[in-house]
Amino acid sequence: MKVTIVGCSGSFPGPDSPASCYLLEAEGFRLLLDFGSGALGALQRHIDLYDVDAICLTHLHADHCLDLCGYHVARTYGPAAPYPKVPVYAPRDASRRLAAAYGMPEEPGLETAFDFVALAPGSFEIGPFTVTAGRVNHPVETYGFRAAHGGRSVAYSGDTGESEELVRLADGTDLLLCEASFLEGPDLPRGLHLTGRQAAEHAAKAGVGRLVLTHLVPWHDRLRVLDEATAGGFDGPIELARSGAVYELA
Repeated sequence: MKVTIVGCSGSFPGPDSPASCYLLEAEGFRLLLDFGSGALGALQRHIDLYDVDAICLTHLHADHCLDLCGYHVARTYGPAAPYPKVPVYAPRDASRRLAAAYGMPEEPGLETAFDFVALAPGSFEIGPFTVTAGRVNHPVETYGFRAAHGGRSVAYSGDTGESEELVRLADGTDLLLCEASFLEGPDLPRGLHLTGRQAAEHAAKAGVGRLVLTHLVPWHDRLRVLDEATAGGFDGPIELARSGAVYELA
């Protein structure tokens, strides 16, 4: 399994990364986890524009899903249109919400390009991947994901506060892509995001092989996020996510 970080910026694109988007590849199948603001452009550095086979959206905040609107344009009006529909596994009401964001009510909805499948907790097959979705701790309907293939696995937190479900999803995975949006401080909001220390605590509880801190908010000092993660009790490798980074899980 090959994992490419397309975008890892939190809340909005940063100067060196789009918002959340992760490309998983196995047996020639290409699965996106999230498709946040700015990701469509960067994605084309790694695969052809029309080579996406399926998409999973953790939730419907713009930094995790908004570039699906631009991708609808590419697949609906590109030079060889109509292209085959891409399945999109997403929280319920994704089709209506994203059509509203697209803002063209006189055109058909996004179903011209996508088949929307409502997410629910549990495991299902997407191409060669076994994907497990679980509800995590965020103010809107939000899922974390575990994707497994060929004895290897990766977990992705989506956006979450402290979450036992995330620990369950990440249990024994080779790689955990875990959000670390907050810096340590008094009176942090609960049920919203994690600090680097909390991300490392989740990684330690889950016994993962490697922790990659992601959803890095541009106004924070990334090195401080990494430094705080060292206090979380995780004794495996910890690093900051970087747009373009590739992990070969073999």
